[in-house]
Amino acid sequence: MYLEEFLLIAISHFFAVASPGPDFAIILKHSVQYGRRDALYTAVGIALGILLHVTYCLFGVAVIISSSPTLFASLKYAAAAYLAFIGVQALRSKPSADGAQAMMLQSSPYSPLQAINKGFLVNALNPKATLFFLSLFTLVIDISTPVTVQAVYGVYMALATWLWFSGLALFLSRKKVRAFFNKAGHWFDRGIGVVLLLLALRVVLL
Repeated sequence: MYLEEFLLIAISHFFAVASPGPDFAIILKHSVQYGRRDALYTAVGIALGILLHVTYCLFGVAVIISSSPTLFASLKYAAAAYLAFIGVQALRSKPSADGAQAMMLQSSPYSPLQAINKGFLVNALNPKATLFFLSLFTLVIDISTPVTVQAVYGVYMALATWLWFSGLALFLSRKKVRAFFNKAGHWFDRGIGVVLLLLALRVVLL
């Protein structure tokens, strides 16, 4: 009965999660700079962020956000500030004495919980995600669809997001891939910083 609706949601979600954005940038950075373990925990945080979006949509908070320009603007600026903060930190990266070899051996400064929290905040504060789930729960999902079914949709999207970014983390954290990205050493980190700052600017201009 709900198969057609689910397939539409699955296709829409796939294109949304596969498009480059803050989530991809943070997974790329953590995979290359800190390795597989950190990136996989970050992917868990991103998936938890998806559950947050689903939860407030189920409770109708998304409608309140969309009807309050001030509230939504505050969300945008908070997201932009967080992305800019991470971007500035990356821009301040300095070359190490041992070059790429030292960067390859760099350990993560984050505990598993901190890595999860970082991924969660990047996704939860992403206005693009807010707009996506708002449109999904108001335009795609029929109002007559039971809340339990909508919750199943949400769990699917969270799991699909986790699998997608975990797969990216596994690929990007491979030694050969990390070595390729790390050839530029600190310049790679600075490049990610520029990307994050541009994303922050894009969020403000949405």
